[in-house]
Amino acid sequence: MIRTPTPGQTVGPFFGYALPFEADSQLVPVGHPDAIRLHGTVFDGHGDPVSDALLEVWQLDPDGAAVRQQGSLHRDGYTFTGWGRASTDATGHYAFTTLWPGAEPGKAAFFAITVFARGLLDRLLTRAYIPGDEAALAADPLLSSLPADRRSGLVATPDLEGFRFDVHLQGDRETVFLRYPGDG
Repeated sequence: MIRTPTPGQTVGPFFGYALPFEADSQLVPVGHPDAIRLHGTVFDGHGDPVSDALLEVWQLDPDGAAVRQQGSLHRDGYTFTGWGRASTDATGHYAFTTLWPGAEPGKAAFFAITVFARGLLDRLLTRAYIPGDEAALAADPLLSSLPADRRSGLVATPDLEGFRFDVHLQGDRETVFLRYPGDG
């Protein structure tokens, strides 16, 4: 039997109804002694904030190991699962409370970020690298494979709240988005 492809469907906007859950953006509680904040704004191609985007973050634990704990959807206040979800607010801002990500050997520490937003036919994948270890950033296989003028767009900026990482969906400052084997 031959199946005819159907038209693509956009991935939203339905996030406020189906996906957010209590403490979804808190990979650790706000008062955790090792907590850091990863935050930023999602912008569209015109530079306007996207008020109905949803971001997911995946990360290694501070020792650089993949987290194998269950409990992401039902936060218990102390189990670190390495995964969280945050919606943007009316100004396009999102924020995660998490731990400093560790790094695999030969790679720089980063947050893997998935972006869902209105008008997208599929999710967008990117990374937010942690600044500070210039040798690790220079040696990171993915980061060093990019043209020099695009690398800085994947490195978060330290600020008074933690680390800022803005996502630009299109335009002159478009974020580098990744494609993995098996992606369409």
